[in-house]
Amino acid sequence: MLNLSYFVPSKRHQMKFQDYQYQRPEMVDFTSRFESLLSEFEQAGSFALQNDCFSRVNEMRTEFMSMYNICYIRHTVDTEDKFYEAENSFFDREMPSYEGLNTKFYKLLLESKFRKELEEKWGSQLFTIAELSLKTFKPAILEDMQEENRLSSEYVKLKASARIDYKGKEHNLSSIFVEETGPDRASRAAASTAKWAFFESNAASFDSIFNMLVKTRHGIARKLGFENFIELGYARMLRSDYNAEMVARFREQIREYVVPLATSLYERQRKRLGIEKLKFYDEEFRFASGNPTPKGDPKWIIQNANEMYTELSGETKEFFRFMQENQLMDLETKPSKATGGYCTYIGKFKAPYIFSNFNGTSGDIDVLTHEAGHAFQVYASRDIGINEYNWPTYEACEIHSMSMEFFTWPWMNLFFETDTNKYKFAHLSNAICFLPYGVAVDEFQHFVYENPDASPKERNQAWKTIEHKYLPHRDYDGNQYLESGGFWQKQSHIYASPFYYIDYTLAQICAFQFWLKDQKNHKQAWADYLRLCQAGGSLSFLELVNLADLSSPFEDESIASVVKDIKTWLDSIDDSDF
Repeated sequence: MLNLSYFVPSKRHQMKFQDYQYQRPEMVDFTSRFESLLSEFEQAGSFALQNDCFSRVNEMRTEFMSMYNICYIRHTVDTEDKFYEAENSFFDREMPSYEGLNTKFYKLLLESKFRKELEEKWGSQLFTIAELSLKTFKPAILEDMQEENRLSSEYVKLKASARIDYKGKEHNLSSIFVEETGPDRASRAAASTAKWAFFESNAASFDSIFNMLVKTRHGIARKLGFENFIELGYARMLRSDYNAEMVARFREQIREYVVPLATSLYERQRKRLGIEKLKFYDEEFRFASGNPTPKGDPKWIIQNANEMYTELSGETKEFFRFMQENQLMDLETKPSKATGGYCTYIGKFKAPYIFSNFNGTSGDIDVLTHEAGHAFQVYASRDIGINEYNWPTYEACEIHSMSMEFFTWPWMNLFFETDTNKYKFAHLSNAICFLPYGVAVDEFQHFVYENPDASPKERNQAWKTIEHKYLPHRDYDGNQYLESGGFWQKQSHIYASPFYYIDYTLAQICAFQFWLKDQKNHKQAWADYLRLCQAGGSLSFLELVNLADLSSPFEDESIASVVKDIKTWLDSIDDSDF
């Protein structure tokens, strides 16, 4: 295991994000210098010399990825900015070449005559990452990877282009959600119809992009010697201690233990709303009195978040002050801004960055605490010293984010005031109801890549079958596009991050455990969480779960046990009061 006590915290960079200088990497020069360092690494006659080369390679990679992330942030903040659109296209083209250089480095690392010493210094997880990464690249797939990147960006831009006219006002896919969750049922239905009309009118484009993505990915997998993209997808996700069979069993446990609870929660919702049949456009409208909402504007939310993180711990106080002082958050929705929310990390400045689309719903608080969990983790582990350990694998990353949502529960009154209990009930219910959808997305992706020649119609039929299995309550009220199985096209991960979705469900089971631990002993729960965050990506998923003193989601009865405690809490709440 990596000795984290070896690393001495470095001085924090104090510079506002707007002042971060972007410079496109000059690939010919970068490649020449990188390969020269690799040659020096290979020929080094001592561990000290080789480790010095390692550090200089890491500095080059940090610089390259920092420029990429600055570009990515500025491009997603304004997808119509022509300069950063061109720079994003540059990285779409050149990232595969960069990954090729990284692959050469990993090969030399694994073959190093000083491997034992390197492994003792940097930990075995680096070598696990190297071994998996070597399976995912050969020069022969370079152009295919460029095409994959281009298509993913095309999908992002297509969604960002949405201009939805509703009641004389123009909306994007973020802002229309407010109208979809309003108190008037007819308006909710109309807003949903308007949103899905955008997807239906662009269905051919969505299908075309996805067709090309699937064929490109299948082709890459075949060139690398895989039967199909599934095993390659797992290797890309750096999954070293579980496989597709374990995931399938996990999905079955969700079907057995969670789907009945989720179905009962939808039935409770139907009764609260006083309607005969819950339709798809009712699902996000939880209470007849209205969904809980933040009681102030984005500036007010951040002020209260500052109070929350100041009181939560000394570590979160320092972290959130750093984020504010350096303007490392872009939170409000606006025209031409990409949809969704994310956190990324700019290694050159040891700076996390939070991106979201506030729209006046409780989701503003969810996304803030969720992405702050990611940001806090990478801030807590910023001094480990190598790029591979900035983040753990994705399912471990999501433990940090989802658990932070629960660690901040004691401060939800700052945002929701009299709606605080309503918010907590909704938040926990939503987390349960998400799990069946999360595993449905995963099962659908397995179908897609097991059947790369399936037609759009066959894919939609597969989604319908899987959706009915995990979401048996769902009623699309005759919407032809959704009835035909088009719902999945809204899910960005399916297009841009294949197999990145089961991660949320695995992490949610772990986050539930932190929620339970926090109620019993906050001091111990926070200590376990902080230890997990500080470890960064220095261990595999199940090793990190063990480090945090959590039960593996793959263990028999792990899900059943957690769900039982959650059901007891939910059953103790009289939601008719809401």
